[in-house]
Amino acid sequence: MKSAVETLNPTRVRLTVEVPFEELKDSLDAAYKKINQQVTVKGFRKGKIPARVIDQRFGRGAVLEEAVNDALPKFYTEAVNEAELNPLGQPEVDIKELKDNDVLSFTAEVDVRPAIEIPDYSGIEVEVDAVEVTDEDIEKSVEQLRDRFASTTPVERAAEDGDVVTIDLEAKVDGEVLEDGVAQGVSYTIGSGELLDGVDDAVKGLSAGEEATFASELKGGSAAGKEAEVTVKVTQVAARELPELDDEFAQLASEFDTLDELKADSRKRLENMKQYDQATQAQERVLDKLLELVEVPVPEKLLEDEINTRKHNVEHHQLAQMGLTLDKYLEMQGKTAEEYETETREAAVKGIKTQFVLDELVNKEKLNVNQEELTEHLMRRAASSGMSPDQFAQAVVEGGQVPMLVGEVARGKALAVVVESATVKDTNGELVDLDDEDEDAAAEAAEGSAEAAAEDKPEA
Repeated sequence: MKSAVETLNPTRVRLTVEVPFEELKDSLDAAYKKINQQVTVKGFRKGKIPARVIDQRFGRGAVLEEAVNDALPKFYTEAVNEAELNPLGQPEVDIKELKDNDVLSFTAEVDVRPAIEIPDYSGIEVEVDAVEVTDEDIEKSVEQLRDRFASTTPVERAAEDGDVVTIDLEAKVDGEVLEDGVAQGVSYTIGSGELLDGVDDAVKGLSAGEEATFASELKGGSAAGKEAEVTVKVTQVAARELPELDDEFAQLASEFDTLDELKADSRKRLENMKQYDQATQAQERVLDKLLELVEVPVPEKLLEDEINTRKHNVEHHQLAQMGLTLDKYLEMQGKTAEEYETETREAAVKGIKTQFVLDELVNKEKLNVNQEELTEHLMRRAASSGMSPDQFAQAVVEGGQVPMLVGEVARGKALAVVVESATVKDTNGELVDLDDEDEDAAAEAAEGSAEAAAEDKPEA
């Protein structure tokens, strides 16, 4: 077999392959064997029909077609390996010549990973938010905890903001009660915003046994997005009572003996959360700076596939779960279809470039992923997916997605290498340096940043 490579552009090549006919022998034998199992000829046992009879009855052309279909993937792969290409997606194959007992020649056009030159990235500088926990932050955290331990007491008065009411709901569209538009005994805190728009104003001022009607757009169910006439009946009004903020509350709500100890722990937790957010912010901004330094051609076919994948995930998974159409979502976001298209394309381009650049960094820095790193990443992915580690691991193995997870971890490590060499300052002008205690969080943040930037990116 002889092959040659022609570069059509930085992300696409044309392979020209010429195969001597004798190298098709195995595929020809396989073609005769396959046809033998599919046809019957009077006077011959099934599977024992001579080749010359098959040629006479069914045509030599049918045999050659079957043999070529069998042989093409093998010769294409050999040509790719010989040229040391990194193909993306399936090739467009065109058979140029097929002469019986002489030669087979074909061309294959395919997108390839572009050659990327990683420049010196040690001069990257970014600014991130400072880690500052205020007394107000502590008070808000403690108040949220206090709110969780609130008790309710039924009262004989009209409902007020902050009360917990028990209500019955009935929704009508075009005068007809919806099958899924009736609910009874719903507990709702007035002002929480957890139910339909308009329900707060409707129930405030109502006492037990009273009802009101209001108009609201349904957020989910069979009539999602439609205007409904909703009748709400209050069956009980209960006042919320918050516990006193004292040592007794600290003992009730935590493992601490005093309120001061509880507040000190809240401060530490908030600092840790903000340090993690700061690390994530650093990864994202360093990644953006890195992408600005590197020229990355993007294969058009790969880009279009990526855009379509992202659109499908948004429209048929994310929005479908919320009972929203794309048009309704865009209306709620105040965006036009053109803005949505532009944002999707930009995100797809960034995702592809991120994967290309970080993969090249993995090779340049000779980064490897060990079993412990892969297991930790798998545990995090399982937690975010709502599956148990065992269930997630089984799904990954059965779906052949282990290389994808390895790639995610490796890219996270590559980004962490760049961040380590970058200068990161906070908004106070102070250098941000991840100490030993922050290394695991930083690595996790780097994996998350790399994964988010290349989200839904199909593996080549």
